[in-house]
Amino acid sequence: MIVLKAAQEKVLSALQSVGGIVERRHTLPILANVLIRKKGPQIELVTSDLEIQIRTSAELGGDEGDYAVTVGAKKLGDILKSLPGDQTVSLTANQTKLTLQAGKSKFTLQTLPAEDFPLVQEAADFGPAFSVPQKTLKLLIGQVHFAMAVHDIRYYLNGILFVAEGKSLTLVATDGHRLALAQATLDVDMPKQEVILPRKTVLELQRLLKDDGKAAEGEEAQIEMRFAGNQAKFAFGGLEFVTKLVEGKFPDYNRVIPKNHKNHITLGRATLLASLQRAAILTSEKFKGVRMNFAPGVLGIASSNAEQEEAKEELEIDYGGDSFEIGFNVGYLMDVLANMSQDMVTVSLHDANSSALITNPEFEGFKYVVMPMRI
Repeated sequence: MIVLKAAQEKVLSALQSVGGIVERRHTLPILANVLIRKKGPQIELVTSDLEIQIRTSAELGGDEGDYAVTVGAKKLGDILKSLPGDQTVSLTANQTKLTLQAGKSKFTLQTLPAEDFPLVQEAADFGPAFSVPQKTLKLLIGQVHFAMAVHDIRYYLNGILFVAEGKSLTLVATDGHRLALAQATLDVDMPKQEVILPRKTVLELQRLLKDDGKAAEGEEAQIEMRFAGNQAKFAFGGLEFVTKLVEGKFPDYNRVIPKNHKNHITLGRATLLASLQRAAILTSEKFKGVRMNFAPGVLGIASSNAEQEEAKEELEIDYGGDSFEIGFNVGYLMDVLANMSQDMVTVSLHDANSSALITNPEFEGFKYVVMPMRI
């Protein structure tokens, strides 16, 4: 039976949209495979790692009839990538093997039975659906993802908090040393729902979301979201994406965001980032500390290391507030500046011992809090 027959780029595109979560070394070998289900002219591709499941459908030709099988996702993808984009590719089923043919190339691949593939059981208690433009969600994730913890024992920090309430969607990430928050407006009024999406889910969504923002008909490409007690479901661009959630109580982010800072400096983002990158070269590997000296009209940036090497920078700034010196982990400052696209950035401070609040004069929904460090 010919399972599919279509242009290489069409088949590869469908496979790549679901293939990002596949892990080659899994305790269940079948999870290194993609489930291919044929129902008439439609082909459904499904991948899973037991935490996340991604499904897409496409019309990829082939014989009429129903058929299901699983085959190695990485090998299939590598073979497709090695073929010319305009070449017609066919997959033919033959007992426990699949034969892929394209031009004069032929590959025989081992399969595993479709019925052994563990599909995710979807939750029964999904809340109301709501949609935002794909480019909006991609922008929000891009503004906070770098502040997620990595392998923290406080597992609820290894992800992003999504809060839908009223007409706002808020994303928050923190690793305990810094916190990033980004907010967008919804078209619908939502009852309050809070979920924590795991790190892998966040990074996969970021990879799949379109930032050009256009669907095929010229409309703005949307993503539909639904949250349940232990699952979240996303539908966008012909994909259905189901993920487990991180259980646990996320810290009260409103208490972390400082209010009533009296000292504010607005300056060029690229200029500040370049100065910090230069100063970072001479920070010590372990502490990555820079000293920032605020004085009327001038910002001094300095770093040193165990070899007694030193870097000093001075920036002219429009500032008439208090004079003080404060230390920061330079990586935390560079992360936020590198993930912003706007020209200007505002830094608000109270004194040398308080957290700094970094905001974006062109985007009110963004806040970044970074704790000072003793240097």
